Amino acid sequence: MSRNPRKKAKLGRFKFASVLFSTTLSLFIVGLFGVIVIQAKTLTKIIRENIEIQVFLNKDLKETDLAKINDALVSKPYILENDGVPNITFISKDEAAASFLENTGEDFTRFLDDNPLRDSYTIAISEEYQTPELIEEIVLEIQGLDGVFEVTYMTDLVKSINQNLLKVSLVMGGSILILIITVIMLINNTIRLALFSQRFLIRSMQLVGATRGFIRKPFLGRAFLFGAIAGLLASAFLFIIIEYTKANIDGFAMLQNYNLLYLLFGGLVLFGALLSVLSTLRAVNKYLNMSLDELY
Repeated sequence: MSRNPRKKAKLGRFKFASVLFSTTLSLFIVGLFGVIVIQAKTLTKIIRENIEIQVFLNKDLKETDLAKINDALVSKPYILENDGVPNITFISKDEAAASFLENTGEDFTRFLDDNPLRDSYTIAISEEYQTPELIEEIVLEIQGLDGVFEVTYMTDLVKSINQNLLKVSLVMGGSILILIITVIMLINNTIRLALFSQRFLIRSMQLVGATRGFIRKPFLGRAFLFGAIAGLLASAFLFIIIEYTKANIDGFAMLQNYNLLYLLFGGLVLFGALLSVLSTLRAVNKYLNMSLDELY
């Protein structure tokens, strides 16, 4: 009867599939939560860009007066800019009347000789200035400009947005912390169990005079490779899901920030590689310091 020769154990070799699967799944969960955070940040930016201040002007202003007011507003540091262009919109009283007619269906010009509406500016405020206190200061400053009749904004909306965003940030911050701790423990335990089968080989290498650095090197190299591959796989799965969702859900593309996404993917690769190396180093050192009786 022939016997199948037993495959020799090689230093640094441990279960590839189980470690790669567990690490990839853990990094995928972290990455998925990271994608949610990025999209929440983008959504927050969109919401804040819709916080606007209405500046109503005095009637019968000259073109030079309008130009002075426009220049004064454009020069303010708190005006939101889109691609370097200040987000300021001028609405004439005739445009306001046409918009009123379109929205309500009522033409007040039939029973009023004069248009009671005023020329106005709609300005968007930068995110760093969107607190009730700072907006009040901005309103008072604009109110002091020559030719400005009234400045209005939705006070309750600003307070509500700030309060809700603070609550969401606290919840998400706590969830991220718990998730990261859980993932670290999971990957650490997975690698420690995978190296359990190598404990006697590590001991044998010690007995023949191998140095600790020589024993650690193949384990750490393989752990770095596994962690990087797991990060790449997790990033690839996330990218596929994002692209599929973007193609099938209207408006989902608006929430994507690819610069942050690519940083997230790179962070997953780096995080997976470093965490695998540190977990492997800890496990190898543990077996290096064990006595023979403890190994059994």
